[in-house]
Amino acid sequence: MWITSELLRRLPKAELHCHLDGSVRPATMLELARDLHVPMPRDDAEALRDYMVVKDARSLEEYLERFAVTLSVMQQAEAMERIAYELAEDCAKEGVRYLEVRYAPILNTRAGLSMEQAVEFPLRGLAKAEREYGIVARVIVCAIRNMPPATSLESAWTAVDFKGDGVVGFDLAGGEAGNPAGLHKAAFDHCLAHGLPCTCHAGEGAGAESIAEAVQVCHACRIGHGTHLIDDPVLMAALIRDGIAVECCLTSNVQTHTIQSVEEHPLRQFIAAGLQVSLNTDNRLMSGTDLVTEYGLAAHRLGFSVEELLALARQGFVNAFLPEAERTALLARVDQDFAALRREVR
Repeated sequence: MWITSELLRRLPKAELHCHLDGSVRPATMLELARDLHVPMPRDDAEALRDYMVVKDARSLEEYLERFAVTLSVMQQAEAMERIAYELAEDCAKEGVRYLEVRYAPILNTRAGLSMEQAVEFPLRGLAKAEREYGIVARVIVCAIRNMPPATSLESAWTAVDFKGDGVVGFDLAGGEAGNPAGLHKAAFDHCLAHGLPCTCHAGEGAGAESIAEAVQVCHACRIGHGTHLIDDPVLMAALIRDGIAVECCLTSNVQTHTIQSVEEHPLRQFIAAGLQVSLNTDNRLMSGTDLVTEYGLAAHRLGFSVEELLALARQGFVNAFLPEAERTALLARVDQDFAALRREVR
């Protein structure tokens, strides 16, 4: 059967790799910029949307340059709350039932916000969206690879402080090449000691050795992107054995030249080998995408059947950083919807 956008929208989905500062509505950026007297590169929402989609990056580092624009309007508590709410609202309308939003609160403290406020106010926005739309939305706190390890440790302290109050994980993001994750081991050690799950961007802007370091040194139980894992079958077998999941992002991997085309993405090979994978957007604004679009790419460019898409979507919920009881309850709810959708398309 032809897999339509409407079918993909109705498919219950989990979004595990989505950056808050990469997923701001252009109209909101313009409104906040006017209020704050911050210049924007375009003064029309559609023109700004087009500008923010990265079409010319030659590397991950160049892709990341656009974030300076969004971060310029993400330094006030109310703005952070609004942006988080709107992201969760957008996700809910495209069939996302569970959302993990990640960002580096240290980057939102330039105008006087504390680290705690930079976490508290987005959590307020997500909670509001949960009340209004039913989407379960949580936060992953990021540290940044090219910042001092002491700053990463501070981010880890903040993440642990909010454990149980909306923060479900810790991550390391930013330019990968030349910035080894192992330098930030103390931050990951702190999270491990306090039972906070860790993911880590790896195997996107560097090779499979970066993934090995994230797992072996930094206790990562999920890997962000992990595209170059396909280059090391021995390491991939180890991740499969240990149940370490990979957060795949098709469009952004093409933009950062991690792969040259969607058709070259190893998503299918990962699944065939038995790796736990989820499908995600990474940055909705910079990649000009949403999760319906990403599932459409899996269907129409990688040949996923409806049944394969159902299995892929369910794995996202399985890999969620929710406490076990909450994850089990969420799975029970979405499994009913998966079963109904499966009956409908037979």
